[in-house]
Amino acid sequence: MTRSSAIDAAIISADAADGDDTVFAAGTALQVLTLGLGNEIFAVETDIVHEVLDLVPITRVPNSSEFLPGLINVRGRVVPLADLRRKFGMSAGILTADSRIIVLEVMVDGEVTVVGTLADRVYEVTEVAAASMEEVPQYGMRWRPEFIKGIGKTEGGFIIIVDIDRIFASRQIVLQDAGALPIGGGMANIKTSKRGGAHDDGT
Repeated sequence: MTRSSAIDAAIISADAADGDDTVFAAGTALQVLTLGLGNEIFAVETDIVHEVLDLVPITRVPNSSEFLPGLINVRGRVVPLADLRRKFGMSAGILTADSRIIVLEVMVDGEVTVVGTLADRVYEVTEVAAASMEEVPQYGMRWRPEFIKGIGKTEGGFIIIVDIDRIFASRQIVLQDAGALPIGGGMANIKTSKRGGAHDDGT
């Protein structure tokens, strides 16, 4: 089993255990997938992670933004690809053998939409205890606090929990970063899988 396949299996297991996203609200634990961006460890909640892919060919879109540089093919579907490094003010990373694409299901204008995000590396599925979670300080942060859900403390240090739904909250927000990326040909047409059965609305 490859590392990506093992992580996918762990995500499925975590989702089955969670059932929904009320575990964190109830004050128990948050299931997350940890990933590396630069020298920092970030995390996204497993209930929005569809799968983790090795690198696939990226179709660069002319005049697209640094945040949404292109499109990828995920099992026959066109999926917009985001680079979270750019959203957090980092320089573009160099794609390596450790780079991965995390396929997520995010809310855009109230609809579940499939997007891919680049990660310099993917670590593991883990739990962050609710008691260890801290609110995001509004000052003194290197990262934009509105895009961070919380900061979890672990034995290895801190994990930055990304608020993915806030990053992709609306097409207007995405378009501000997307430049000439043809959202109508990618993001607008691709809808949910786990939250309702993946399909392409395009004709």
